Amino acid sequence: MATEALRAENPDSIEALSREAEALKARLVEEKAKLNDVDSCVIGQRLESIQNFNIKPRRTLKGHQGKVLCMDWSSDKRHIVSSSQDGKMLIWDAFTTNKEHAITMPTTWVMACAYGPSGSVVACGGLDNKCTLYPLSMDEDPVTKKKAVATHTSYLSCCSFTSSDHQILTGSGDSTCALWDVESSQLIQSFHGHAGDVMSIDLSPTETGNTFVSGGCDKMAMVWDMRTGDCVQVFDGHESDINSVKFYPSGDAFATGSDDATCRLFDLRADREVNCYKKDSIIFGCNAVDFSISGRILFGGYNDYTINVWDALKGTRMTILYCHDNRVSCLGIAPDGTSLCTGSWDYTLRVWA
Repeated sequence: MATEALRAENPDSIEALSREAEALKARLVEEKAKLNDVDSCVIGQRLESIQNFNIKPRRTLKGHQGKVLCMDWSSDKRHIVSSSQDGKMLIWDAFTTNKEHAITMPTTWVMACAYGPSGSVVACGGLDNKCTLYPLSMDEDPVTKKKAVATHTSYLSCCSFTSSDHQILTGSGDSTCALWDVESSQLIQSFHGHAGDVMSIDLSPTETGNTFVSGGCDKMAMVWDMRTGDCVQVFDGHESDINSVKFYPSGDAFATGSDDATCRLFDLRADREVNCYKKDSIIFGCNAVDFSISGRILFGGYNDYTINVWDALKGTRMTILYCHDNRVSCLGIAPDGTSLCTGSWDYTLRVWA
């Protein structure tokens, strides 16, 4: 009402201010463009190509009765947690392919799961709008000790522990991210800014570890300060939902995977996109991305059942991995960098090395 009244009184001044704001925006874009020197793929041409890249599926993890939606490695480099549309969360020994725990959730579509840094606790959630923790021990059923830590007003799409088992970060279809205290189940900080469902989060691997990145259905990737709750950087460029975000190992950049059939690399220091991984022949969306431990290779899991392997610096595709019989929904590199795990709507997970 106040704005309408103001507009009625000073139509000229409002128009003038709008024009001035647009002019300032245009100037900012201009000034930013002046700082753009070269894309990383131009610099990357000077590098030698990676020779003899050889990776094969070594293990198949069968046990889910529905689409595999999420997976995460344990810090012990051996165990994997996976969650599925069948309402189950399974803990696997990736060496032997044995299932060590099977936890049934109150709902189907368990879209998020994560291992705690200690390797002795897992968290998961989905259409129940909650994030629930399960301590793992061989002596008793994890369900008896389960604890609901976080509650959102829409589905839980992703979760990740911070540097300890004591705090967990969640992302939701309610367009927010939130940081929770595990012990008290209290909300520590909430993060508002996305205009669509938050689909993926990743914590910065830097020493301080006070920032994280989120990607969502508003086609935006946002970098947040966990201490203040403020969004410190916003990156656009994608033409459709961002399904996955992953920090570069140095913490200076992050990759995104999107329904627009591209992956992109955004640099925090340059404050812009520095690489785009795409080919005319790739027309299906990318659901998951992760870097090799050196950061030189970017793996992307796509809806056309393939994993595309990109040279992250050159921007070129190195190879395509075929193995799954349905879309690749999630993937992750083991903490020691020696193997890759992929999960699919074909109900299986594969371990590659």
